[in-house]
Amino acid sequence: MRHVIALDVGGTGMKAALVAADGTLLHEARRATGRERGPDAVVTSILDFAAGLRAYGAEHLGRPADAAGVAVPGIVDAAQGIAVYAANLGWRDVPLRALLSERLGRAPVALGHDVRTGGLAEGRIGAGRGADRFLFVPLGTGIAGAIGIAGAIEAGAHGCAGEIGHIVVRPGGPACGCGQRGCLETLASASAVTRAWADATGDPDADAADCAKAVASGDPDAIRVWQNAVDALADGLVTALTLLDPRTLIIGGGLAEAGETLFTPLRAAVERRVTFQKLPSIVPAALGDTAGCLGAGLLAWDLLATEVTA
Repeated sequence: MRHVIALDVGGTGMKAALVAADGTLLHEARRATGRERGPDAVVTSILDFAAGLRAYGAEHLGRPADAAGVAVPGIVDAAQGIAVYAANLGWRDVPLRALLSERLGRAPVALGHDVRTGGLAEGRIGAGRGADRFLFVPLGTGIAGAIGIAGAIEAGAHGCAGEIGHIVVRPGGPACGCGQRGCLETLASASAVTRAWADATGDPDADAADCAKAVASGDPDAIRVWQNAVDALADGLVTALTLLDPRTLIIGGGLAEAGETLFTPLRAAVERRVTFQKLPSIVPAALGDTAGCLGAGLLAWDLLATEVTA
């Protein structure tokens, strides 16, 4: 059976699948990234994992994979196939596409940014299915974004499109790792809510999920912390929708797991802020932590389709 390798590399773990042309997952596997052993060991782990997946396909599916798609964090030069930099993994300028292709018997390999790859899956087969224009915004440790246009993800001229987390929404606000102050992700990410709620309660172990539960129970301090984050998020999202005019706004990541505790006040806050702009549908992501892996599979099949028509 024809299939591709789909591999999503995270800071601590890797998720992989062998994916048929119709999207069926023929085999799934997970493995630790092993970042504590250093960047060279991480690259070795990725190559070994991919090689094992190829061998599984050859043995159990009658042939090795036709191609591979790989999603990685950090700065990615998808056109050149280079993993430029990832703080969590410690690597710089890794020619990952070439290394993987060599390890996979010269099979073609597509390399993508993890958030944009997850956004591709959400847009095509997840919460944005059928939308010609969408914006995917995961709210996790930080805040990133993927701009969907006609079934593809816009990477930008330098591979940096969609970095909504670094829109300044509170000038002079908290310092951000990017060097600015008051960036959206310093105020509305899951990490930001965790910090604010820990400060409010005096409990260093309190986190964003605890804050969401306290909001649902009517705790006034939790409501204040939560609403501050929602208001900052709405400011950033309105800036984005003013520029991009998406039909669907997909919110994912850990903070979205709060469900309507997040979405009800967020929809109201965005609606209060729009004037001439058209209000998009604001919906939760549908694919969870499988989005990156599913998107990597889409990248691989897209690559094969491109080679056939070239």
